Amino acid sequence: MSGYGDFASFYDALMTDVDYAARAAYLLKLFERHSTRPRTVLDIACGSGSLCAEFLKHGVDPIGVDASESMLMCAREKLGAEVLLLEQNMCNMDLYGTVDGAVCILDSLNHLCKTAQLAAVFNRARLFIEPNGLFIFDVNTPYKHREVLGNHTFVTESDDMMCVWRNRYCKRTGEVAIQLDFFVEETADTYTRYVESVRERAYSENTLRRLLQQNGFETVAVYADMTFEAPAPDCERWVFVARSTRTAEQAKRGE
Repeated sequence: MSGYGDFASFYDALMTDVDYAARAAYLLKLFERHSTRPRTVLDIACGSGSLCAEFLKHGVDPIGVDASESMLMCAREKLGAEVLLLEQNMCNMDLYGTVDGAVCILDSLNHLCKTAQLAAVFNRARLFIEPNGLFIFDVNTPYKHREVLGNHTFVTESDDMMCVWRNRYCKRTGEVAIQLDFFVEETADTYTRYVESVRERAYSENTLRRLLQQNGFETVAVYADMTFEAPAPDCERWVFVARSTRTAEQAKRGE
């Protein structure tokens, strides 16, 4: 994964179809449905800070973690000094204290192509979520990688930019290699090309449940994206609600 260096400046323009206000409200409803509304939330892979901004509107204090300095610079411009932002790889998160809950949205965990990396994120999240606290995250499904992303190409255009999104699907691993080509208008006659390459892996529901259990979480529920319904076979994104099984005594001992 390249770290989304150039991509950071284009990210919000490409994500105009994401209703962050509705997504934040949905996540908070999930917290309330399975626990209580959190006062503090860790936003893992927070990107340009749009979700953190929506949490603030609900009176929730977010902490943003992202590995990309460029993304965090965009987030800082959006959020000001009000939100703690940490430049950290999600596999090695290290907070200054605990939070009531954590979220990781828009398929960020799919960028981890090894189960050991995914297990590391779950393990680190467990250390910083209060006992019985919730970790809510979403992932692209194997169906989406196979049938929707596949070996397809997508093109997005705006007044001053065009993005060509090309995929290469590996059936054996469930991974999709993605190349993003951005053509940004500089003058009436010239464009500058920027290239970003990433890989994403789709995990089975059983694998996700197993890794959660092995790293101190129980799976409370799995929903189709933005619903409270069980996923259908052609669901493109699963939403996992996992509860920390860490006890207060373990927390005191730093386990």
